[in-house]
Amino acid sequence: MDATGWAQIWSIVALILFLALIFYIGAHKTIAKALDDRSSKIAAELDAAKRLREEAEALLAEYQRKRKDAEAEAGEIVAAAKREASAMAEDARVKTEEYVARRTALSEQKIKAAETDAVNAVRSAAVDLAVAAAERLITAKVDTATDATLFSNAVSEVKSRLN
Repeated sequence: MDATGWAQIWSIVALILFLALIFYIGAHKTIAKALDDRSSKIAAELDAAKRLREEAEALLAEYQRKRKDAEAEAGEIVAAAKREASAMAEDARVKTEEYVARRTALSEQKIKAAETDAVNAVRSAAVDLAVAAAERLITAKVDTATDATLFSNAVSEVKSRLN
């Protein structure tokens, strides 16, 4: 056997002794324990990450529900505002029509009153003119005797009308 063969044999023997020494000291238990600890730590981190993800999904679902509720409420508010605006516009239109009708009726009443006043003024002027003309005629044609007769006739006519 040559030197390389002996070196291989001594390397194998040294390796076996080293492994036996490590096994005897219990290094494999320490390594296995470290690996187990690391594995459980990773599993705990994965569980925590899974729990956080579930919480985040729950929060996301809640915020989406709240957003939908807020959008629905905003839609209801807009619809109510539109209904109120159309009701106000209709009410304003009705009030405007009523106002115009009242103003038209008032204007017509004022026109009728003005017509009546004008007719009455013309009648009054005609009566005044007729009275003045009658007075001139009567004064021109009536003497004292006729005047007394007319006065007594007028007094008797007033008495008959008052009774």
